[in-house]
Amino acid sequence: MSASLSLPFTAQSTADDVIKGVDLTGRRALVTGGASGIGLVTARTLAVAGADVTLAARDVQAARSAAVRIEAETGRPVGVAHLDLADQDGIAAFTSGWKGPLHILVNNAGIMALPDLIRTRQGWESQFATNHLGHAALTLGLHPALKAAGDARVVQVASSAHLLAGVDFDDIHFTRRPYDPWVAYGQSKTAVILFTQALAERWKNDGITANSLHPGGIMTNLQRHLDDAQLAFVGAKDADGTTLDVPPGWKTPQQGAATTVLLAASPLVAGVSGQYFEDAAPAPEQPDPAPGKSGVAPYATDHRLVGQLYTETLSMLGEQ
Repeated sequence: MSASLSLPFTAQSTADDVIKGVDLTGRRALVTGGASGIGLVTARTLAVAGADVTLAARDVQAARSAAVRIEAETGRPVGVAHLDLADQDGIAAFTSGWKGPLHILVNNAGIMALPDLIRTRQGWESQFATNHLGHAALTLGLHPALKAAGDARVVQVASSAHLLAGVDFDDIHFTRRPYDPWVAYGQSKTAVILFTQALAERWKNDGITANSLHPGGIMTNLQRHLDDAQLAFVGAKDADGTTLDVPPGWKTPQQGAATTVLLAASPLVAGVSGQYFEDAAPAPEQPDPAPGKSGVAPYATDHRLVGQLYTETLSMLGEQ
């Protein structure tokens, strides 16, 4: 994975900075989790540039409210669709119902650090099921629409939390090992990065690029499962216990969406595929993965593990 691409942006760049001068007229975009947080900023930014945007969300009412806000600001209609990434039948219905080409797919939705082990009806651990398998099924199901676009982009929101854990192929769903909320989250995000590279390799002849990214630390609904001690640990509470809107070293939602928008829309990364980005630039390899560090872990770019994760994913999705 190369970090040699030079781009004119920084960790402080915003989605508006990245989209400046970009015209997305005639391009269709789908953003999962587009009702709030950086997903909402991403959807709004793509609409500002002229894209026809659809928000896919579990909470349809929240998505409709978000669509109204975007429409009021941009003057462009915004579509809304129900999508529960933990519901494989619902994902299949969604993808089979999609009509026409899809130019931009932003797999942004996710859940983080669920305190208790929750399983889907298939017996899958819920963070792996939602963050990886749900988006994998969605992306695979939309392959015909992405291929029809001719130059589609798949953007997968991963996390630096992948530095916490690789994929434990012997016990992905915590049937034998003790459940740990952060190990489960980290594993799911490593899977996202590995799967992105598998898509990039397998779909390159279809004109489809696929990249993943760490958006940075942003205070959004993603933190809803963190208790006070965890919020204090990650620096989201100050000394007197007040939860901070933008903790020191964290990003605003506009800054957090910048890397997503870069990969979804900027001509500066046209043709770039199979990469992991952070701070609006390709990330270097992190030889010593650990919490709080940056870069991409070697186990998230290992070609053998890319193939193994892809095979395991297809097996799980096919056996449900």
